[in-house]
Amino acid sequence: IALLLTLAVGLCIGSFLNVVIVRLPIMLKKQWMREAHEILHLEIPSGQDELTLSRPCSHCPKCKARIRLRDNIPILSYIRLFGKCASCGGRISSRYPIIELTTGGLTAITIYCLGITYTGILGCLLTWALITLSFIDYDTNLLPDNIIFPFLWLGLIANYFELFINFRSAFIGACLGYGFLWSIFHIHKFISGKDGMGYGDFKLLSLIGAWLGWQPLFLVVLLASIVGLIFTTTRMLLDGKNIDSIAFGPYLASAGWIMMI
Repeated sequence: IALLLTLAVGLCIGSFLNVVIVRLPIMLKKQWMREAHEILHLEIPSGQDELTLSRPCSHCPKCKARIRLRDNIPILSYIRLFGKCASCGGRISSRYPIIELTTGGLTAITIYCLGITYTGILGCLLTWALITLSFIDYDTNLLPDNIIFPFLWLGLIANYFELFINFRSAFIGACLGYGFLWSIFHIHKFISGKDGMGYGDFKLLSLIGAWLGWQPLFLVVLLASIVGLIFTTTRMLLDGKNIDSIAFGPYLASAGWIMMI
């Protein structure tokens, strides 16, 4: 029963994560545009609708009709409506239920492995953060500081009480996680003259180190690199064309979650 309740909670959280994944990058870009206009002493554009995680309410991306509560139940509403909008009949992306199912499943696995404890609850929070970061990075090649830094500090605080690992290992993990990829970035840039990865990847590995300590970091990077290489090669073979860049964040996040479990 506990696992079923955990699964249900995870599905509801997954519905909220869908909102964060779509809206947060848009909100950040609007914020950056406003800051750029202020720095350049330009007139800030007006007339744009304010966008937050709570406003406007969930609506169909095609007809903009507000989604009623009974049509917004995770998974069940999608199945009942056959993946279509109740107002206009337009196709709703299958990605929404996929994220809900992923969040629900990983939440249940986390509680099953770590228990209904402080460690298990914090593990769920980390799981939700990693899912959000993975999809945002996949969509936009962004790993928002708004998510990474609070969870980096949360990991250090949790390990101050040794909920996952001792604080010394967590502190070294946070420093080493950032420094390791930072070093690889600059060595690659020195040799090739090109950027090999984004700074967000340094911060994400630092976050993982803050939660899990320094000991698994090499395995996290190795596993992420192997999975990323396999996935990218498969895509290139299927599409028949080269891929200029890939988002490394989802692979780091997946490897970090596996190491946590």
